[in-house]
Amino acid sequence: MNGKSLNIAEEKLDKLKDIIPEAFTENKVDWEKLKACLGDNIEFKNERYVLNWAGKSDAFRILQSPTTATLIPDRNESVDFDKTENIFIEGENLEVLKVLQKSYFGKIKMIYIDPPYNTGNDNFIYPDKFSETKEEYLSRIGDKDESGYMTREGLFRKNSKDSGHYHSNWLSMMYPRLFLARNLLKDDGVIFVSIDDNEVHNLRMLMNEVFGEENFIAQLVWNTEGHTDNQFQVKINHEYVILYSKNSSFVNLGYVIDPNTREGSNLWKGFAENSITKNGSGNPPSKIILPVGFPCKVDSIDLPESIVSEKFFSEVDKIGYITRSLTKEYNVTYPIRMDKMICTSGKLTKQCVVYSGWANANKLKDFIENGCVPIIDNEGDSFYFYLSENGVIYYKKDRKQARNILSVLRGMGTTEQMRSELESMGIYFQYPKPKQLLSYLQKIGINTKDSIVLDFFAGSATTAHAIVDLNSEDGGNRKYICVQLHEKTDEKTEAFKAGYKTIADIGKERIRRVIRKIKEEQTGELDLDVKENQDLGFKVFKLQDSNFKIWRNKIESEEQLLEQLQEHLEPLDENAKTEDVLYELLLKSGVSLTAKIEKKNGIYIINDNEIALLLEKMNEKMVKEVIELNPRKVITLDRLFNNNDQLKTNTALQMKDAEIEFKVV
Repeated sequence: MNGKSLNIAEEKLDKLKDIIPEAFTENKVDWEKLKACLGDNIEFKNERYVLNWAGKSDAFRILQSPTTATLIPDRNESVDFDKTENIFIEGENLEVLKVLQKSYFGKIKMIYIDPPYNTGNDNFIYPDKFSETKEEYLSRIGDKDESGYMTREGLFRKNSKDSGHYHSNWLSMMYPRLFLARNLLKDDGVIFVSIDDNEVHNLRMLMNEVFGEENFIAQLVWNTEGHTDNQFQVKINHEYVILYSKNSSFVNLGYVIDPNTREGSNLWKGFAENSITKNGSGNPPSKIILPVGFPCKVDSIDLPESIVSEKFFSEVDKIGYITRSLTKEYNVTYPIRMDKMICTSGKLTKQCVVYSGWANANKLKDFIENGCVPIIDNEGDSFYFYLSENGVIYYKKDRKQARNILSVLRGMGTTEQMRSELESMGIYFQYPKPKQLLSYLQKIGINTKDSIVLDFFAGSATTAHAIVDLNSEDGGNRKYICVQLHEKTDEKTEAFKAGYKTIADIGKERIRRVIRKIKEEQTGELDLDVKENQDLGFKVFKLQDSNFKIWRNKIESEEQLLEQLQEHLEPLDENAKTEDVLYELLLKSGVSLTAKIEKKNGIYIINDNEIALLLEKMNEKMVKEVIELNPRKVITLDRLFNNNDQLKTNTALQMKDAEIEFKVV
């Protein structure tokens, strides 16, 4: 009971929905569809195959609008800040993705995200007011309480299934983020997106639009092995992981063997081996001439001159092919050897003629024409043929690396197991993805041990945990960029009671404890050749407004204009810190957050003279020192010239003569 009287209009709509469900879209009547259902001759507007929803154009405008925000470092919350190449960013992920565009465009090998599933109980950021401006949106996502945390009231919107824009809201949230994410991928990069039945259909169409249908690789089904105690008529124990490439022409997945592959499989042995004969196959017999030097399995093979009668071959010649009845009547098995086979030191010393129904004809021909030397195929594997001790021809492929990726993911851990493991570490998070699943996806998505992985719905940082562990296991140098909103934890949760005020706090502390555990395990080990170079650290950055004053577009009077001009006589915010300004200028110059930074005589030198920045003082001596360093680009602050126009002009001319790009901000 809700205490309200009967809603007659709602009751009629419910009855209409029972009769004509196809006339409804997101719980609202689509009048064109209703007329068509009732037999009217309707021509649908812009009739074509396309994904559309309420608010798509607004989502596109939000995507296209640039950001002036920046990322500031937090050394206190970082681990080994000056050496590490791993990054954890706190902030609203749409704005963070925009900030990263210049510095990381085309540099990410793999993206994994676990976005809201739109179950009807989700709270997430989306422009639910389709008329709101960019300024209104930024104002809303910037609402903070007295402690500096973003407020749920200002930032989040619960997307109830009763909403008239239920699916549209989710699509409007996902579309710009996926679009920006695609920009960051390398040409051979891939993206994995976790999802369940609520939005998998829309996600596939959305991914087709953003990435292109031709770049779809697989819709993996993860057997979650849990949730079977739910109250649904059909117990749901699966989720999906959608896999797309940026460009299918370049993608090359990692060499991975599904962990459920049977123990005796040749995949685990590093080779594949099969007899190329097909006993009684019904195929015409093939005459195979094995030359001198053809590989033999053993040093000496002494078989009878002939194992069949001349009558058999005359029968074969008549019918043109070999049948099971013939082989049974004459008591023969393949291959049918006509000459004595002599094998010395693993090589044929006499040409051997073999009749057989066989496969891999072209490969065998290539092998013989190559002088019976193993051939390397396109995947780097080598294949060759040899004769066994009983005269059977075998095809053997020595795999450089095996690949056996199955579409159904089993034995990848469970949410419950991951939660239990985290609790043993003092970390509390309700629905963490299992580390085993993320490790396996990383092995699929990355075919080298030195790549960058991005996760911009980082949650409890399972992606980072999996990478740190994987690097520890195989000596790899994979790096991660995790982005997580500093969303407040619910006061009723164990996480809040344990002192974690935000989801971002949970993720950062989890990484710290994983690092601490690995270091403890390595203590006392003698063989640390591989592990000494392992990156056991991460830099923390936080999204904030620019350190430079931003010009306000809305000016309604002459007084406001004069006021703003006066403010911008000094463009740098008075509270800006030098290191914060440094990283903002690097980001906006397209330099990564892990750039090598050295400071010499007040000059910041980036990536061995790629860029030099003067942020603290400026004089003729420093100008000379910078020119002697011969960087490709020099950036300095206008305030450092102290209104000395002569110094500024001379500096610009000297930089031009030295062929150094010079920029004053």
